[in-house]
Amino acid sequence: MCNLYRMTKSDGEVAKWFDAVNKASGSNTAEHIWPGYPGLVVAAGELRPMSWGFPLVMKSKRTGEPLKPKPVNNARTDKLDGFFWKSSFEKRRCLIPLSAWAEAEGPKGAKTRTWLSLADVDLFAVAGVYRDSDEFGPCYSMVMTSAAGAAAEVHDRMPVILRSDDYASWQSGDPSEAKELCRPYEGNIFLARTSDSWT
Repeated sequence: MCNLYRMTKSDGEVAKWFDAVNKASGSNTAEHIWPGYPGLVVAAGELRPMSWGFPLVMKSKRTGEPLKPKPVNNARTDKLDGFFWKSSFEKRRCLIPLSAWAEAEGPKGAKTRTWLSLADVDLFAVAGVYRDSDEFGPCYSMVMTSAAGAAAEVHDRMPVILRSDDYASWQSGDPSEAKELCRPYEGNIFLARTSDSWT
């Protein structure tokens, strides 16, 4: 599952790329985005900053008191009809712009970052869902499907990568049409293994 991605373009470049109204100017987003931190999404024709991850509020087994919310940053394709995701999938789908995503590889305690990107572009979009929350404000999650090609060398799942022709269908098509887009990417994926520690 994706727990780190990179976005190397400015908000102005991203807004132009996706023909979106830039509502993110001056937003505080980093090049490397981790769960619980802000990233940029294209939603309803606007480029907007949101927090990466839907809040999951759990209670302490010991005290029964609510714990700090955990950001759930990946939505599995086979779970989109479940209670946690259904309303967002049916009504609020977005594009998540990125340049690459990372997976952890190696033995426990010594995992390193492997970056995955598209071989022929330096900015692309993956499928996302979004909503407002009391805990994090506007937030989004990345939709995941089975891994294919080079991506399957490092993990059994990967983000749903969208072709530009499918952007409109993902955002505004009916749920059955959007579900058809939740499939492994058939194009070339470039792997860049590094010695950088995962943590």
